[in-house]
Amino acid sequence: MSGFPALSGKRLVRVLEQLGFEVVRTKGSHFFLRQADGRRTVVPVHRGETIGRGLLAKILRDCDLSQDDLRRYL
Repeated sequence: MSGFPALSGKRLVRVLEQLGFEVVRTKGSHFFLRQADGRRTVVPVHRGETIGRGLLAKILRDCDLSQDDLRRYL
């Protein structure tokens, strides 16, 4: 599959929560998420904006997920 899906920050946080991540804190519009096994990431949640391709790729690397894993939960 080519390309990343266009996701808002809020939607991405919900998908990561389905995958077992929990929001441990927020600072402004940034949600800090952690998995029980130690994986962590930060997701910006800005109204009316989608997560850019590069940032989404970085978040997926932090979470040790592939594009296919993400698409399965969308």
